[in-house]
Amino acid sequence: MDVVLLLIMAAAGLSAFSSHAERQYHFVNEAKTMPEAQRYCREKHTDLATVDSMEVVELLNDKLPNQFLGLDYSAWIGLYDYRDTWRWSMSDPSFYGPGETEFRPWGYTQPDNTVVEQCAVVHRDDGTIWDRDCSDINDAICCDVTGQNATFVLADSQMNWTEAQSYCREHHTDLASVRNETEKQLAREMAVTARNLPWIGLYRDSWKWSDGSNFYFGHWQENLPNYKSRKACVAAAFHDSGKWFDTNCGFKKPFICYEHVPVSMQVIKVRVEKPNGVDLNDPAFLDAMLVEAKKNLRAQGLDDNVQLAWRKQPGGQVFKKEEKKKRDEL
Repeated sequence: MDVVLLLIMAAAGLSAFSSHAERQYHFVNEAKTMPEAQRYCREKHTDLATVDSMEVVELLNDKLPNQFLGLDYSAWIGLYDYRDTWRWSMSDPSFYGPGETEFRPWGYTQPDNTVVEQCAVVHRDDGTIWDRDCSDINDAICCDVTGQNATFVLADSQMNWTEAQSYCREHHTDLASVRNETEKQLAREMAVTARNLPWIGLYRDSWKWSDGSNFYFGHWQENLPNYKSRKACVAAAFHDSGKWFDTNCGFKKPFICYEHVPVSMQVIKVRVEKPNGVDLNDPAFLDAMLVEAKKNLRAQGLDDNVQLAWRKQPGGQVFKKEEKKKRDEL
């Protein structure tokens, strides 16, 4: 049987450490603000570090603590948050008049921006808006929209914000937008009859990576993020397993850059005699063969940047029985 094994190799001669064959990280032990660090990384590498998996966290934890000079064992990574980027689920601009997308009748001390993802509810006392963790279970106010007119409807079940958005979009138009004082009072009337403070369509999920990647993986210190400022930036604390904390972007810290590394690909054909009773396409067998292949390649001096993968043949299988005629011709 012939099978194709892909050998994926990072370009030789590049220093620093990498988590994937295509990405390498560089620690810069110079004290800079987050914007200064971002500018440096974009000029000399690709961008500030995107830390999007525990694999990357573990890699940095393994390499960084003994490289710090001084007492600050934290470094900027590329995560930041503009805290005032609240927006409406109902996004059609024709639905809003002048200034209505920015209408925000916040309650006292609101929004406090103390969790990563926040959504808005209406207070029954005065119709003001309060922020809550989007995973809370609440009632919801939906809206039926015709042109620029909206009718508010209280949903008959309790849900988290994402479920409420899906429910309102399926059964009505969307979660309610509160565009002006009149609709603020309408929402308050709905809240008075609700079992708890109901969701509306305002939400904030503004954490972004410097390179534009979406934020979906977090490695926060306990009870964080909680920095109450218009903009917050994130550093990794390497005296605390590389966990993250949010802080003032103007503080000066060391930082971590990353860069994309050119990769090359080599194809190796593998021929095996089928052992009795063994399914060569069984995932466990294929994984075990990859482990053995990498051990053998390491013994020959191959570095850890190399990744191995099977290439599937037409039909979806890795191994395919060789025709007798073809074997005889080889």
